[in-house]
Amino acid sequence: MPDKREPHHSHDKGYKQLFSSKRAFLELLKTFVHEEWTKDIDEDSLVRVEKSYILQDFSEKEADIVYRLKTKGNDVIFYVLLELQSTVNYLMPFRLLLYMVEIWRDIYNNTPEGERERKGFRLPAVVPAVLYNGANNWTAALHFKEILAGYRQFEEHVLDFRYILFDINRYDVEELYQAANLVASIFALDQKMDAGELIRRLRKLAGGLKNLGRDEFRQFATWLSHVFKARLPEPVQEKVDRIIGEVNPWEVEKMITNLEITLEEMQQQAEMRGLIKGRAEGEARGKVEATQDAICKYLKRRFGDASAGLQQKVREMTSLEVLDSVMEELFAANTLEEAGDIIREGINKSLQ
Repeated sequence: MPDKREPHHSHDKGYKQLFSSKRAFLELLKTFVHEEWTKDIDEDSLVRVEKSYILQDFSEKEADIVYRLKTKGNDVIFYVLLELQSTVNYLMPFRLLLYMVEIWRDIYNNTPEGERERKGFRLPAVVPAVLYNGANNWTAALHFKEILAGYRQFEEHVLDFRYILFDINRYDVEELYQAANLVASIFALDQKMDAGELIRRLRKLAGGLKNLGRDEFRQFATWLSHVFKARLPEPVQEKVDRIIGEVNPWEVEKMITNLEITLEEMQQQAEMRGLIKGRAEGEARGKVEATQDAICKYLKRRFGDASAGLQQKVREMTSLEVLDSVMEELFAANTLEEAGDIIREGINKSLQ
């Protein structure tokens, strides 16, 4: 059964945008492919192939990223095909082969007949690669021949190739810190973790992020916004967009602090909502006291000892309806003064 993943999955969009940059793609190869040919390439060697290769057998698929690469010192031109995956696909070797054949077919069809029939005509090498960010181990075959029944009996005669696997969650995070570049930083943050660990890693990466050029940092910020929001509920996603969208490389610590504050506020609100949810089991008086307790606890965690006076005022409100309204409005308060205005308005409603 064909993989039903959409060709423009949200995860793919982030990486497709990132690796549309020649500099980022070159960084991927030089940092994570430890082969001699990567030492001889630079940005001038790379040309992004804009054409999409749609497969008949995977009509909803298209090749994600294709670069043409000419190595220094010779005339060999080969293509690097990068396929993006968030789940294990056991037919990946076959799918890569189909992409490779489509690339060769396109080159053959666009080469003058007289030239392609010469003895010296050569099709370019195609180097397939898979970028995988799934939590589970990548257990699909890495060699094409391994998906052929009885390949060992005919091993000298059957088609074979081995694709490059960039398995993001299997990279050691300390090695990613040491690489200290854009792609390694993104890999360090795309590994499976909760939002709190994401903040801790951001702090470790801060020094390197400040050294990124403006364009590279904007690439990083765009990607960070995408992955950070995926870990957070919708009500705070707009705030995250604003925090990340307004920052410059030299303000990265400020960005991290603001993201950390947002996470803390989200946690406090969740705890308060949890306390309020449990009050339904009590009597009416118990519900009022539970709501007062929850609001006071939120004020204490959000604004510290300076909120003591407001906490006392909350105890003066006895209307459950008013307390509910105050609780909801407090989530939007950014300062102690704003919280005070909301509580005073609640007291006035209680007196009416």
